[in-house]
Amino acid sequence: MNGAESLIKTLINNGVDVCFTNPGTSEMHFVAALDEVDGMRCVLCLFEGVLSGAADGYARMARKPASTLLHLGPGLGNALANLHNARKGHSPIINIVGDHATYHLQYDAPLTSDIQSIAGAVSHWVHTSRSAADIAKDAQEAVQKAGRNQVATLILPADVSWSDNPGGAESACVLQSQAPVPEDRLDTVASLLNSDKRCVILMGGTEIDNQRGYLFGQIAKATGARLCSDVFPTRMARGAGTVVIDRLPYLAEAAIEYLKDTEALILVGMETPVSFFAYPGVPSEMAPPTCHTFQLAGHNEDLDTLLIELVERLGADAVQPDTQTLDIPVLPEGALDAMSAAQALAHLLPENAIIVDEAATSGMPLYTALANARPHDLLTLTGGSIGFGLPAATGAAIACPERKVICLEADGSAMYTIQSLWTMAREQLDIVVVIYNNRKYSILEMEFGRTGARGGSPGPKAASLLSIGDPDIDFVAIANGMGVSATRATTAAAFNAQLETAINTPGPHLIDAVVPTLF
Repeated sequence: MNGAESLIKTLINNGVDVCFTNPGTSEMHFVAALDEVDGMRCVLCLFEGVLSGAADGYARMARKPASTLLHLGPGLGNALANLHNARKGHSPIINIVGDHATYHLQYDAPLTSDIQSIAGAVSHWVHTSRSAADIAKDAQEAVQKAGRNQVATLILPADVSWSDNPGGAESACVLQSQAPVPEDRLDTVASLLNSDKRCVILMGGTEIDNQRGYLFGQIAKATGARLCSDVFPTRMARGAGTVVIDRLPYLAEAAIEYLKDTEALILVGMETPVSFFAYPGVPSEMAPPTCHTFQLAGHNEDLDTLLIELVERLGADAVQPDTQTLDIPVLPEGALDAMSAAQALAHLLPENAIIVDEAATSGMPLYTALANARPHDLLTLTGGSIGFGLPAATGAAIACPERKVICLEADGSAMYTIQSLWTMAREQLDIVVVIYNNRKYSILEMEFGRTGARGGSPGPKAASLLSIGDPDIDFVAIANGMGVSATRATTAAAFNAQLETAINTPGPHLIDAVVPTLF
C-alpha cells in the first residue's frame, strides 16, 4: 500500500468519504489510488473555488467534513475565497494539497510556492507530511483537527504519495468531546435573563436546528429576551413549526437601530457584532456603548447540554415558545421582481428543501417571505466572500440527495463560480438555480452611496464598473453549454410556471429571472 492509498483508506475509515477534486501532476498517485481503494466518492470541479465552496456546503448539511484535493500553492490560492467562508462559518474541511517531491523543492520549479503560508490564512491547522510511513497518522490527525468545525490542511509531497507505506492505513479516531460550559457562566446568564434588563440572545457560527431553536425559544419566552441570529447564519431551520427568530440586519444603521435599547447582549458562538465595513460617521460596533456584552458559549463548547441545563434553571421546561405558522401566499401576478419572486418561492417551496442564499440585494425580501413557508434549511454567505452560492448548493445536494436544493443567486456573484453548473450536470444533482439577473452589481451601487464616495453619486467611469449589462450575460446559453437545462422568465406568471416545473423535475435546472434592481 503506497502513501496515497493509506491516506485515502484512513479518511474512509474515519467517515470522510467524499472528495471534491481538481488535481494536477503532483497528485496523480492520489488520483490513481482512487481506483485501488473502494469507498471514496470523487467529484470533479472545474475550478478550485467551486470545490472549496462545495466542501463547505457539504459539511454544513452532512455535519462532517469532506476532503478536497488541490494542486500545489496556486490551486490552493484559487480556493481561498470559499475556504474563507467555510472558516467564518465554522465548517469542517480537510484539504489535501499536493506538493512537489521533497527532493525537488530545492530547484524552485515554476510551481513551487510557500503552501504553508497560503494555507495558514484559512486553516486552523496546517501540516506537511514528511514520509509515506507518516501519512496515514497525519491523515488521522487531520480528521481530529478538523473535528466538527475547523479547516485542516494536509500538504502531500508527491514522493510521500507514491512511496510504500509498510504500516498501511490508520483506523477511526475518536473526536475530542466538546467542553462543558462552566457553571459560573450559567449562573451569570441566568441572572441576566431573570433581571429586568432588556436582553437579546444573539446566535452565530453554529447550526440552529429545530431542537436548538426550540430550547432557545423556551428561554426567550420565559424571560422576555429577544432571540436573534447573526446576519449570515451557517445553517438555520426555518419555516412552519420553527421558533420565531429575528435576523440581525445587514445594514449597520439598521442593526444599530435594532439593538439600540439592548442592555444585555448574550452571545452564542460569535463575537460582538460589528459593521461589515467602516462608514463615515457610523459606529463599528452595533451594540450601544452602555450594553453589557456576555459570551455564553464558544464553538467548541457543548451548546446542546448548556441549553437543556439553562431551560431547567430558568423553569422554562413547560413553556411553549413562539413558532411560525404555515401561511402559504397566493402566486403573484404581473411584473417579476425580487418581491414577486420571493412570493412565488414561498408558495412553491417543497417541504424539507435546502435553500442556499447568495441573492445579494435581490434576496432582501426572502427572510420575511419564507418565514411561514414549508419547513426548510437555510444556508448563507458566512464570510462575505462572493461566489459561494452555486458551489455550496452543489455540496449540499451531494450531502442530502433526497432533498431538493434551491440556490438563489445574484447574477454578478454567479459569474465567480459559474463552473459549478458543469459539476451539477455531471453528478445529476437535484438543484434549482434561480439567477436574479438585474445586470448590475447592485449591492455596490448601494454601498457607493453609503460610503459617501463622490458625494454618493458615481461618475460615468465609476458607473461603468458597477454595471454588468454591456454585453448582457446569457445565463440560459451558459447553462445549456454546461449541460444544465435552463429557461428565462421576464414576468411573474412565467417565473411561477418555470419554478413549479423545475421543483417537480429531478436534476439540475436554471431559471434566468430578469428583474429590476430593488432600489
